[in-house]
Parts: sequence; structure tokens; C-alpha cells
Amino acid sequence: MPLALLALAIGAFGIGTTEFVIMGLLPEVAGDFGVSIPTAGFLVTGYALGVMIGAPLMTVLGTRISRKRMLMLLMGLFIVGNLLSAVAPVFAVMLIGRVVASLAHGAFFGIGSVVAAELVAPEKKAGAIAMMFTGLTVANVVGVPLGTLIGQTAGWRVTFTVVAALGVLGLVGIAKLVPDLPKPAGVQLRHELAAFKNVQVLLAMAMTVLGFGGVFAAITYIAPMMTHIAGYADGSVTWLLVLFGLGMVGGNLVGGKFADRALMPMLYVSLGALAIVLALFTVTAHDKILAAITIALIGALGFATVPPLQKRVLDQASGAPTLASAVNIGAFNLGNALSAWLGGMVIAAGLGYTAPNWVGAALAAGALVLAVLSAALERRSPAPSLVAAGAAGATGRQHAEPVHH
Repeated sequence: MPLALLALAIGAFGIGTTEFVIMGLLPEVAGDFGVSIPTAGFLVTGYALGVMIGAPLMTVLGTRISRKRMLMLLMGLFIVGNLLSAVAPVFAVMLIGRVVASLAHGAFFGIGSVVAAELVAPEKKAGAIAMMFTGLTVANVVGVPLGTLIGQTAGWRVTFTVVAALGVLGLVGIAKLVPDLPKPAGVQLRHELAAFKNVQVLLAMAMTVLGFGGVFAAITYIAPMMTHIAGYADGSVTWLLVLFGLGMVGGNLVGGKFADRALMPMLYVSLGALAIVLALFTVTAHDKILAAITIALIGALGFATVPPLQKRVLDQASGAPTLASAVNIGAFNLGNALSAWLGGMVIAAGLGYTAPNWVGAALAAGALVLAVLSAALERRSPAPSLVAAGAAGATGRQHAEPVHH
């Protein structure tokens, strides 16, 4: 694997840390600014909304410059946002800082996925994407617990300063290690937008929303579930989340490896097993040991779907994949928001803290149905992607061969 993937993974590590570390620091931030915990929760919601909006917006704005330069600009935006959060004099300024940092998230992973795939041979593309996403998964094992510890001992402002420093390290790595790959000839914004006419691209994004939504339906409410149902102490939740993060790391690497060999079978297995494990979590949540094992399995099976789903989007939008790749990152966050809302509804309805697990199982099962449907449609219509055909028609010279570097 090229060293350039290490630079992308460092950037992903910083982004993953800043996304999730705020959840462990909400009491400290709320106390410093004199706001309630629910109000401080807007720092989480605002970030998620920024990712969904920023993914297509920043990618479109970056269509006229090279992908390397755009990745560097996104890292610069990430640094500015985290520094703004670190020095924020009032809550509103910190919220702005969070949104600014979030604008880099979706486009970085979207464009980074395309760059990672271009750096390796065709049979290693999913593995390269997984290597970049390893930075995000490791952030949940190392970055988030460490950032929380720093914030609780030295102050949350120090945490965001350290995260900004990680952004600087990622920026330098991208500048030094990522090659300046030329943009595909003849591909313009209208070709990027044409990807969304391809039903296979839309199905892959829907699988992303439902599949990863299934994971977050359970994990969003892991603290009350483990303390009230399993009987864990409040302080144990951090280590349970580390188990979840370790599962994510393993699942991501396994998903990347097998997606390069058999992409759709990998999706069938991971989504089907995820639905079963989430359903079983309603039972295993009542036992400490079984609950801990289940949490690790949810992390592993959930993230085993990420490299194949991201590669699926790249394959189906092969003529102009950058925008579709970035929007698929936004789809992960849409799934997180949707599942958290649905999970909250079933708890509010009086169905108990384990009820979100049934929601997650249903969402994962829905993603599996879409995967089977997608494969069936592909067998019936094995034509090249509409995007590649559209780009070919527009340029008059790309009908038979996609652009490669």
C-alpha cells in the first residue's frame, strides 16, 4: 500500500476524533458556557447536518481544482474549525466552529476514497479505501477515549487544540505524500450529477443509510442500555465503546479485503449477520459478558459494510465518481440521524431501552433486501453505468473505455 494512504488515514483519524469526542465532553462544555446538556447537544446535531450539507457542496466547489489540492484545502478548513472551537468565547462561536470543521468531513472521505482507489491496482481498490477508513475506526479506539481524558483533566479546549494539530499533521502528509493525480479528461460537473440517474448508485446509498443506521440505532443508546439493563457502572461505558471501536477496526479491514474478491456476497453476509446480531442484542443486553461481545460484533459487522458500499458507489459511477462518493459519506450521517430519531421514538413510546435494537435489526434487514434487489437488477441489465455512458456521449471519445490513471 502506498505511503499516501497513511496521510489520508491520519486526516481520517483527526476527523473521526473531532466527530465523536464531543459526546464525552458535553458536560464540561455545557458547564463552561452555562448552557443545558440538551443545548450543548446541538454541537453533535450541527456537526451531523454540516456533514450532510458539506459533502456535496464542498465537492462541487472543488470540481475545478485537483483532488490533492482540494484535500489540502479541506484539511485547512478542518484545522480552522477546530481552532475556532478551541478559542470560542461563547457557545454560538463554538457551534460555528463545529459546523466549519464538519464541512470538510464528507468531501474529505468522498474525494479521499477516489484518490485511494486510484493509487492501487483495480483488484486492491476496496482494500485501499479500507486503509483510509482505518484512521476513522482507530479514532474510536484511541482518539476519542484519549481526547475525552485530556478534556476532563486539562480542559476541553486543549482537546480541540490537539485535534487541530492532528489536522496540521494530515495536511503536511497529504502535501508531501499524495501524488497530484490529473483530473479525468472531459469529466465535468454535469457528468458528476449524472451519477444520480443511475439506480445502482441510489440503491448503494440507500443501503448505506439503512445498514449503518442499524448500527447507530443501538449504539446511540448504549449508555442507558448498559447501565439500566446490563447492570454496568457508568464508568464502564467508555470501555464498552472501545470494544465497539476495536470491532470497527477489524470489520473495516476484513470488509476491505473480501470486497475486492466478492463484493456483493460480502454485503449479503455482513448485512444479514448484522440484522441477526442486532435482534439478539435485545436478549444479550441483559448479560454483561454477552452484551460486551455483542457490542464488538455490531462494530465489526457494521463497518465490514463500509468499504464494499463505498467501492460499490465508485464502481457504478465509474465515469465521474467524486460527487457520488462524497454524497455516500453524507448518507452514513443521514442513517445515523434517522436511526437515532427512530430509536428515541420507541424508547419514548415505553418499549424499553432495548427496543432500538429491533429498529436497528429492521434497518439492517432492509439494507439486505436492497442488496439482493440491486444484484438482481444488475443481472438483468449488465450494461455499463449510465454515468460512463453519459460521459462518453458528452465527450465523444469515452464510450468504450473508462478513464484510468
